[in-house]
Amino acid sequence: MMRKLVTAGVLSALGVVISPLLSFPILAFKVYPGQHMINAISGVLLGPWWAALISIIVGTIRIAMGTGTIFAYPGGIPGALVVGFFSWLFRRLRVRKELAALSEPLGTVFIGGTIATLIVAPMVGRSILLTATWVTWAMSSVPGSIAGYLILEGLRRIGIEEI
Repeated sequence: MMRKLVTAGVLSALGVVISPLLSFPILAFKVYPGQHMINAISGVLLGPWWAALISIIVGTIRIAMGTGTIFAYPGGIPGALVVGFFSWLFRRLRVRKELAALSEPLGTVFIGGTIATLIVAPMVGRSILLTATWVTWAMSSVPGSIAGYLILEGLRRIGIEEI
């Protein structure tokens, strides 16, 4: 448990520290591939609930710093959960769990993007096209999940697979 807590703290801190470097505006969003990379890593190493918690922590601090918006929550949490659940499934099926990192866009783009467009945007007085959200978030989520996968592969090769 202590290792998971420390790993969650490190990944949260990393997500916050790299945020000003990798965050950029597109439409109403401040997209952040680093969050998707953190989601991919934390979902595989720690599981869905820890990954979602890390996403909430990073999103909250980014919003406070001005490098994120309210869309950080639907943009991060679903992707983290999906990776964690796929990682659990892949372990049970004896498939390489690092591949679960590549499922992050499913949660972020389709689940999170839909929630952001249909629920969050109207709550904050914005109107956004669903396809625009999906395309924009894919531009952030796909490279972030690939980066996370590559990092996980590197960790696996040096013997770090379980926390």
